[in-house]
Amino acid sequence: MLVLPKKTSHPLHTDSILEINRVTSRAEDYTGIHNINRVTQSESLSSAEAAPFTVSRASETPGISHQIMPALINQTRKGQKTLLGDAISLGKIKACLGWNVKNPACDVDVSAFLLGRDGKVSGDDWFVFYGQKESPDCSVIFSDRENTDRESVAIDLSRLNPSITRIVFVLTINDAFSKRLNFGMIEDAYVRILDAASDRELVSFVMDEYYSNVISMMIGEVYLHNGNWKFNAIGNGVAKDLEGLCGLYGVQVKQT
Repeated sequence: MLVLPKKTSHPLHTDSILEINRVTSRAEDYTGIHNINRVTQSESLSSAEAAPFTVSRASETPGISHQIMPALINQTRKGQKTLLGDAISLGKIKACLGWNVKNPACDVDVSAFLLGRDGKVSGDDWFVFYGQKESPDCSVIFSDRENTDRESVAIDLSRLNPSITRIVFVLTINDAFSKRLNFGMIEDAYVRILDAASDRELVSFVMDEYYSNVISMMIGEVYLHNGNWKFNAIGNGVAKDLEGLCGLYGVQVKQT
């Protein structure tokens, strides 16, 4: 059974609360927070004209750490499958993920599920995320220390256990149920698959559909088909948190 550590953040103090509420005389409700995070169309157009690959709609919103989207060269569409190559020629690849938030309460996490042909993990440790950063065979490594992207998953296909035929990359909003958060509060979510040796982009996918009834998003996957690895741009989500996703893929968890 996997112990799933609960992510926590430091408590808010008077100054930080005032900063979130723009130093108003009262705490903001949901509508007020929505208005704080809303920007005008003219601001969006101005940002787009200044930098074609930069989506900066949230850049001026207090309390939000904005990420500049990297240049995505080989973009694919939702549902499209792209050939990457065989394990020998590919060697090592890297899935790099990023996003921006409209609501500063949204804390997004990346996880990767290593699945067999039955669509399930072969054991509770065949799943990497912030609390378990390496697969048992050391072929898949999670990192939250990225410069261009927010988080990444490095995959050494030459070391990957032969029973693994699919790796699904998931974005999950932490504490979404208790804080009433959803993917309608997320934007600019993308995944790009790189050749790890050269950092050359093999394929990328930018989500353009965000659902208010979803708190976890299967953004994409790499999978083995007839001896070749392919990328599938999924872009579909579920109303399950990380623990729920673990159950979906066969991981038994115990929260701390």
